[in-house]
Amino acid sequence: MAEIAIGILWFLVGLIILAGIVYLAIWVIESFIHPIPERVKQGVWVIILLIALIYLITILVGGGAPSFPKLR
Repeated sequence: MAEIAIGILWFLVGLIILAGIVYLAIWVIESFIHPIPERVKQGVWVIILLIALIYLITILVGGGAPSFPKLR
């Protein structure tokens, strides 16, 4: 049970980092290159959320969770 909880916490950390990178990329593109249509931004966020949902479900069923070094 603890392994699932740790997997979910690492998932949340990764999701926050991924969302920050995507937000920063969108901000840079809009600031320096060209404005992005709102539908494109929504599409990017939907794809990110779908990937996150697939990964979370994979963790919850017990397969594909990231393998981090054990401290035991």
